[in-house]
Amino acid sequence: MVTHATNETCTDELPGAVGATCLYVVYDPAARVCSMAAAGHPPPVLVRPGGKAEVVDLAVGPPLGLGSLPFEATEVAVPEGSVLALFTDGLIESRDQDVDARLDELKAVLGRPGASLESMCDAVLDTLHSRPTSDDVALLMARTRGLDDGQVAEWELNSDPAVVAVTRRQVDDQLSAWGLEEATFTTELVVSELVTNAIRYGSGPIRLRLVKDRSLICEVSDGSTTAPHLRRARLHDEGGRGLFLVARLTERWGTRYTPTGKIIWAEQSLGA
Repeated sequence: MVTHATNETCTDELPGAVGATCLYVVYDPAARVCSMAAAGHPPPVLVRPGGKAEVVDLAVGPPLGLGSLPFEATEVAVPEGSVLALFTDGLIESRDQDVDARLDELKAVLGRPGASLESMCDAVLDTLHSRPTSDDVALLMARTRGLDDGQVAEWELNSDPAVVAVTRRQVDDQLSAWGLEEATFTTELVVSELVTNAIRYGSGPIRLRLVKDRSLICEVSDGSTTAPHLRRARLHDEGGRGLFLVARLTERWGTRYTPTGKIIWAEQSLGA
C-alpha cells in the first residue's frame, strides 16, 4: 500500500479540502492475480518477465476523505517473476515535462533486462528524480513469486452443517501430508469456525483453501459481502466465542472482498 497526503482542490464543493491518496494491492501467489484499488493515486507499472512495461489500466476513485464514491477493484493476471512498481505522483510530475512523457521514461527504465530490484530503484531515481523537487517521492517495487500446486489445497463445500466434520478430516489428512501435524488443533478450530459462519450467515458457493508457505493460511470464501465482527461473549452466552478464539490462536485474521463475495482468512506462523 502506498499513500500520499494532498491538499489540492478536488471539487468545487470542497475548496482547499485535505485528503490522502492511496493505492492498495493484494497479490494472490496461488492464483497469480493482483487485486488493486486506487483513491486518487497513480496506477502502478507492471513489468512482465519478458521486459514489457505497462501502466495498469485501473479505475481511480477520489482521494480518501474527499467524496463518498465507492472504489472499484481491478483484478490483473500477473505472471510469476513480474515486477510491480508503486509510486507517488512526485515521481512523474514535473514542470518541464508532461506526465505521459515521464511515464514513458519510467517504463523504459523499468524494462531494462537483468536488473535487481535495488538497481532498478536506483536507475528510476537517477533518471526521473535527479534534481531536487518540492514534492516528496515514494517508490516501492516488488517481484512476484507464485506457489507450487503442492502448496495449495482447495475444497468446494455445500451448505449442509454436516460438511464441517468431513472437512476437518480432509484438513487433517492434508496437514499430515505436509508434515504439519502440530498445526492440527488450531487449524481444525479455525476451519470449523469459518466454515460454520459461512454456512450460517453467508451464501454459496462456499470454498475452503489452505496455503502453505512461510506461514499456514486458511481461507473460507462465500457469496455474501457481510463480514463477521469480533465480540466478547458474555458468561452465559451459548455461542459467540469462536471468532474470538480464532483471533487469539492465530497470528492475524481479516476479511478480503472479491467481485463475487468475500474471503475470511486466518494466518498461523510455522516453526522454523
